[in-house]
Amino acid sequence: MAGLFDKQAGTYLEARPTYPSEWYSMFASLTPQHSLAWDVGTGNGQAAIGVAEHYQQVIATDISEAQLSYAMPHPRVRYVHTPTTMTDDEMVVLLGGEGSVDLITVATAAHWFDLPKFYALAKRVLRKPGGVIAVWGYNRMEVNPEFEKVEARLHKAVTEFWHPDSRRLIMEGYRTIPFPFESIGLGKEGEPLQLSIPKELSFQGLLKVAESSSIITKAKEDGLKLLSEEVVAELEAAWGGRDVVRTVNYKAFMLVGTVG
Repeated sequence: MAGLFDKQAGTYLEARPTYPSEWYSMFASLTPQHSLAWDVGTGNGQAAIGVAEHYQQVIATDISEAQLSYAMPHPRVRYVHTPTTMTDDEMVVLLGGEGSVDLITVATAAHWFDLPKFYALAKRVLRKPGGVIAVWGYNRMEVNPEFEKVEARLHKAVTEFWHPDSRRLIMEGYRTIPFPFESIGLGKEGEPLQLSIPKELSFQGLLKVAESSSIITKAKEDGLKLLSEEVVAELEAAWGGRDVVRTVNYKAFMLVGTVG
């Protein structure tokens, strides 16, 4: 997975939506202690920075060194490269031992994970009782009916470049993702909490969102240019013009649970 995002790490940082600060306040209200949080698949550290406003220390990990090179510094965030060769026991030591983590966050990354392996590790390091895990993602962007019609058609045309398992999980809005944790009323396995992320976006910003996707990266590796002049022109017309700035809504979904 890391390789798909290495080449466009800088674009990813600039283009992607910002998660609402209210989410992090909500997570903090759920955990009795606020000593340590673990942000998994941190990428550029966006979620880690938000969590750090409420926790004394955040360990933010990722298998992509390129993504971490763009991570935003914060005095309470420690960024750590965790290659796939790292063992679960080594991860437990990194995180301070079993039962040491108050909050685990996974922001739009769980669909790339070996989930049984990750969940087993999460249960080892979460504080008992009281430890909380929050997993979320987003897929569709609501703009206007004309744009969404064009986007859906273009999206269907490039599905061959998606990783099939990750695509299914994210496009299904995590409704089919396993989540073996006790529900606390904020989504549960099979029934994620439905949310929305508003963002002011220009047409150039929209193109950066597209360029930061794993689909574009995979196609480039295969020698194909998916964002051709014709495709960009069609998107621009549906958007309403190159100079138009719109308020869009990313459709998000979340699962929050505890180990009891």
